[in-house]
Amino acid sequence: MELKIIWSEFAESQLDEIYHFYEKEVSPEFANKFVNEIINEPNKLVNSPFIGQEEDMLRGRKIQYRYLVYKSYKLIYSVDLENKYIKIADVFDTRQNPPKIKRSM
Repeated sequence: MELKIIWSEFAESQLDEIYHFYEKEVSPEFANKFVNEIINEPNKLVNSPFIGQEEDMLRGRKIQYRYLVYKSYKLIYSVDLENKYIKIADVFDTRQNPPKIKRSM
């Protein structure tokens, strides 16, 4: 069963922040390429949604969160088999303070 990938508003806002950071610090071309690479990373989940590890910092929540790592970013997601989608909840820079991952998503 193939699942659809959807992005939460919060994850999209994180992508915008990543883009603006690299646009300013490196170049608009690099920022665009890098953000597109992040966006394409979850495509590997479509046929194998449980390949990501469970996110320890988010255990105990009603929804089980898993993650993929792309460079220094965790793409935190949940799987909804009933509705046939994978929701990317957050794009978290692993260079940040780990407990910050518990912020509202």
